Amino acid sequence: MAADRGALIVTGASRGIGAATAQLAAQQGFAVAVNYRADRAGAEEVVAAIAAAGGKAIAIAADVAREKDVAALFEEAAAKLGYVAALVNNAGILERQTRLDDMEAARFERVFATNVIGSLLCAREAVRRMSTRHGGRGGGIVNVSSAASRLGSPGEYVDYAASKGAIDTLTIGLAKEVAEDGIRVNAVRPGVIKTGIHATGGEPGRVDRVKHSVPMKRGGEAIEVARAILWLLSDEASYTTGSFIDVSGGR
Repeated sequence: MAADRGALIVTGASRGIGAATAQLAAQQGFAVAVNYRADRAGAEEVVAAIAAAGGKAIAIAADVAREKDVAALFEEAAAKLGYVAALVNNAGILERQTRLDDMEAARFERVFATNVIGSLLCAREAVRRMSTRHGGRGGGIVNVSSAASRLGSPGEYVDYAASKGAIDTLTIGLAKEVAEDGIRVNAVRPGVIKTGIHATGGEPGRVDRVKHSVPMKRGGEAIEVARAILWLLSDEASYTTGSFIDVSGGR
């Protein structure tokens, strides 16, 4: 097991990219707060896998769209795991594939509440704790955006794509804002990745349908995204902030 690197909060870590990131982070020396909203069993499985491999992790329930939940998440992580040195803003939702003209306003509110407001709230709490301006020791934030922010997801979920466009802007602006505070802020933009989120959109087999539009002709694995996230949090990326890694097979 690698040396202690402090605590890392991974939002939406009960499955998919979040789960893979949590497990890889633990292998690399982070004590991990595995955040989940509803899937307690999934989060506990991730924690158990980390413990079995000799790492340290706890599961913490919190809805990132709720300000009180986010504050409690950070407080519990710090109390039980120590200094919060890193945040991965991974929690995100999408809804069933459809055109914009068939979407209702309530859908926009749900998607933006988790994907945008949730990321803003978590980033704010991270900065309050990590910033040297506030007495912190610095740290790293990685936002999980999407190739959809560049491609737009026409005919499927332009609302989700728009929310990820906001994450790109957050990454650029916040990186510049806190660069002098010892905090680096970067993002990954996954493409077509084999996770359960496609079932949420109503098409569990979406990866197989669209993989032929990917230059590499395959869907990606969650661990491939996790490796990019952990590189951005590593000392190897010490002069990298406000940057993006597209993990999209060339799409």
